[in-house]
Order: sequence, then structure tokens, then C-alpha cells
Amino acid sequence: MAGFDLLHGIAGLFVGFLVGLTGVGGGSLMTPILVLLFGVSPHTAVGTDLLFAALTKSVGTAAHGWKATVEWRIVRRLALGSVPAAVVTLLVLSQLGRPGSRAAAVMVTVLGVMLVLTAVATLFQKQLALFAKTHERLDEEASLWPTIALGAAIGVAVTVSSVGAGAIGVTALLMLYPALRVSRIVGSDIAHAVPLTLVAGFGHWVIGGVDFVLLGNLLIGSIPGVLVGSLLSSRSPDHILRPALAAVLLVSGFKLLS
Repeated sequence: MAGFDLLHGIAGLFVGFLVGLTGVGGGSLMTPILVLLFGVSPHTAVGTDLLFAALTKSVGTAAHGWKATVEWRIVRRLALGSVPAAVVTLLVLSQLGRPGSRAAAVMVTVLGVMLVLTAVATLFQKQLALFAKTHERLDEEASLWPTIALGAAIGVAVTVSSVGAGAIGVTALLMLYPALRVSRIVGSDIAHAVPLTLVAGFGHWVIGGVDFVLLGNLLIGSIPGVLVGSLLSSRSPDHILRPALAAVLLVSGFKLLS
């Protein structure tokens, strides 16, 4: 492939492996790597990573759909909030300026905050899920608007930072739908991420924030990485991986905010 960069391919392999192993979304890992290690502008890093996530999570959605672990009513509710929120956020970003201006400053700040929140959600996800199960469950009608509002919040966060649809989204859904199995929550969250990241990624491409050569390099590494990580996920020491991953996200978040 013309323009292939080995280091970008290795980064894709590393992130893909961790995503397959832990289930945490690639945005919380790939975007800070591109910004902090490779010096990619936040505008380009976010836009490229959104399409990267859309393509990789399409495969995940197909797998979960085949295993019937997608709760499509939750996907619809989330999308009702997230897709319009993503469109509005893209319009605002397009007015803030090009890379290096106020848009970049906004993206770096939001990305740093979202990484810190993702670290907390990753570390305490199981405890929060257990806490949710001890409280009264919302009925179908009562959970509708909170889910749409959650979708809107995720839509804004993902469009600005590419982070939010993974650990944070799953944790919030576990609180809203404690009766559902975790596999159905994860499957629904992955399925919802596909239309959201496609819309947000396409919008960033329109306003000039996607590097397709970089995207190709990342995918060359991430596809085998995801496959290997997924095969090993059942054997992974979760009690070691989650704190380590949370620590990396926390350090990256504070680095961006400093």
C-alpha cells in the first residue's frame, strides 16, 4: 500500500488487540496515541479515528447480531439522541475554525476529560453494575427519555473527542437497564456506535478532518489485532488488565489537560 507507515500499523495492531481483549472502545486508546505520540492534530486524529471505529465496530455488530445479543430498541433510543446531537455538534465545530484554532483547543480539553471519565468507568464498571441491580428498575416508558438523553450526550462527546461510546456508554446502560445481560448491553452499545461514528466521521471528512492514508495504516494493524485479542479475551486476567488500562487512560487524560 502506498504511504504505508510501519509505526502506524503497529499502533493499530496494539489498539485492536486491546479492544478485542478488553472490549473498551478504540477511541479512548487510538486518539490519544495519535495526538500524544505521533503529533497528529486533534482535528485529524478525531476524524480519522471515528471512521476507524465505524469500520471495526461494523464487524463487531455483525458478530453480536448473529449471536442475537443486540437489543435493537435500545439502539434506536440511543440513536434518536446521538445522531441529531452529532449533526449539531459538527455544525458548531465547523464554525469554530480549522485545525490549530479554537476547534483544536476544544477537542483537546474534551478529549482529556472524556479519557479521565472513561478510566473511572473502566475501573468501577462492575461495582456500578452491581449497585444498579440493588435499586428499583425503570419501566419501559420511564427509561425512554433518559436513554435518548444519554444518546445525545454520547453523540456530542464522540463527535468532539471520539471517546464516550465504549466504557462510559456501557456503564450508563448498565445503570439504566440492570435486568439485561451484560452481553446484550455491550452488543447494543457496539451496534449504536456504528451509525453514530459513521455520521460523525463523515462530517469530519466534509470539514477536512480525515487522513485516509493514516486510516488505512491503522486498519492494516487493527484487524488482525482485534481477531487475536477476541480469541484470547476469555483467558485474559481482567483483574490486572482493567486497572492497567484505566491507569493508561488516566495518565493520557491528565497529560492532555495539563
